[in-house]
Order: sequence, then C-alpha cells, then structure tokens
Amino acid sequence: LSGCGDPAPAEQAGPPPRPVQVIEVSLRPMEAHKTFVGVIRARREIDLAFQVGGKVSQRLVSVGDQVKAGQVIAVLDPKDLSLQLESAEAEFAAATANLNQTSAEDARYRTLTQRGFASTADLDRKLVAKEEAVGRLERARRSLDLARNQLAYANLSSDVDGVVMSVSAEPGQVMTSGQTVVRIARLDEKEAAVALPETALAAARSDLASVTLWADPGHAYKARLRELSPQADATSRTYAARFSLEDADDRVALGMTATVTLKAPHAADVARLPLSAVFDRGAGPRVFVVDPQTHALSARPVQIAAYTSDAALVSSGLATGETVVTMGAQTLEPGRTVRTVAAAR
Repeated sequence: LSGCGDPAPAEQAGPPPRPVQVIEVSLRPMEAHKTFVGVIRARREIDLAFQVGGKVSQRLVSVGDQVKAGQVIAVLDPKDLSLQLESAEAEFAAATANLNQTSAEDARYRTLTQRGFASTADLDRKLVAKEEAVGRLERARRSLDLARNQLAYANLSSDVDGVVMSVSAEPGQVMTSGQTVVRIARLDEKEAAVALPETALAAARSDLASVTLWADPGHAYKARLRELSPQADATSRTYAARFSLEDADDRVALGMTATVTLKAPHAADVARLPLSAVFDRGAGPRVFVVDPQTHALSARPVQIAAYTSDAALVSSGLATGETVVTMGAQTLEPGRTVRTVAAAR
C-alpha cells in the first residue's frame, strides 16, 4: 500500500550560513590634500672647527649672532704655535746659511780641480754636500710655511654670512683639530623639514606643496620638494623630507613651526574600507564581496590607492552599492554562504 511505506529520508542539509559583518561600498573623492607639521631650517648649516688643536682663549660670538664671511669667531692661545714658528724660522735660517756655505765650497773646489790642486773625488763630495743642503733648505721652507699656517689657524673665521645656531666651546676649553666650535646657518635659503608617511610620497613629488607658519597662518609660501630620504626611519616608519621655500622673506625665521600642505594632482574616487576587510594570500590584495542573490562569497581583486591608520582606500575593483565583508576575511573561502550583519560605521 502506498501509504504504508517508511517516509523518504530528508535531503542532507548543508552548513548553515555563517554570520559576517559587512559594509556597503560607497565611492567618494579621495582627500585632495594632506597637512604635516614641520620646522623651518636653513638649507646649509656649517660646523666650524679649528684646523689645529689648542686651548680656546676667546669666543667672540654667541647663539643668535649674525656673522659675516671672514669674521673671527674664536681664537686659540697662540703661545705653542708661536714657539713652533720661531723654531721653524731658526731652522730655515740655519739651512740657508748651510746652503750658502756648501755652495761656496763647491765653487771653490771647482776652481781647484780645474787647476789641478783638488781631486775629482773631493769635488764630488762637495757637490753632494751642496745637494743635501738644497734638500735641507726645501724641507725647512715647507716646515716654515706649515708653522705660519698653523699660527694663522689659531684664528677661526666664518666662511659664510649667516647666523650662529649653536656653540660648543668656551674660553679655557682644550679643543682638538676638527672638533666643532660653532654651527653657522646660512640665511639665503630656507626649508621646511618634515617627516612624511609613505602614503604621502606621491603627493610630495607633485610640486603642489605650500608652507604656512604657525606665527603667520594667513600667508602661504610656495614650496618644492628638494630632498627625500630613500629609506624610512626604523622607528617611526616615516621619510625625512625637505621642502625649499621659493619666496621666503624675513618673516620666515629658523626654528619656526610650519605646516606643510601637499595637494594631490587629482582626486580619485575611492572606497574607504576597514583594514580587516583586505587580505592577501600571495596574489595581491582582495576583498570578499557578497552576492546579493545567493549570499555566496567571491574574492575580488582590488587596487589600494593608500592606507591610513585605520582604513584602506580602494581605487578600483569595487562599485558603489556592493557589499563587502569587513571582518574575518582571513578565515573565509570563496563560495561560502553567509548571513550578513551590517557593521557599525
């Protein structure tokens, strides 16, 4: 009888849909500019040092002083250097007298040899003595020049016009050759020094930068990237950059705090997604997109325009209105059926 048989086994049910948090894609223009805080610096800062060692007898400038090229900055005690010069002068005088004597002996023996009163060997010895005297005089001349230079080095002069940024020597202090005495900053070229994250490097190279001073925020100076570190700082993961101020005036003082504004050459439409929505399993960045009909997942390749501290800015691969999984992407697989839960925005 048809009604008396055992009931047919029910179809085996698949795994229940997994609940996932999702967000609806919304494409919006990427932020057109970024600002960073920097400090006004001189493009060229020069460390001045004595070329000889000795005790500092005078320091003639202080921090903030304006200096001119050729102006004496500091002076060493010249006693030892003066003694060295006197010794070199005495040696030069002795070498000169010795050469005069050996030259006269050489000339006399040449005459005696021609008359047969001296042998050729005697003449050769006098010639050798004269040549040795010439070499001694040359060495003495070089030593004298060196001693004069070293005495002149006791006066440390500025090579450029500028302002004293720091001092590292006081009267009575013994300095070694090459040890910094003062740091001079040239005032002809000023820059804004700033640390940039990697997401700002493209905008930094676009030549659309400007600088404003905290002391005068109403005036913007056109700036151009002059120097960019090739490697990020190991701690901050930022790149040291220097922007030249092309129209800097007297209002721009060294050490002032400045705001560097970087303008992007064009503002692309991007989707702002949580960092947890993006995954990369070796084939480039992807996100999971939920099919609105079947609720199945598909792994969609995307292009990331930039990363921020809490988001990835996706510039291609997604369309407005699509649904993207925001959490747990690393544990999901394509084709899995899910139950969507809207993420808090």
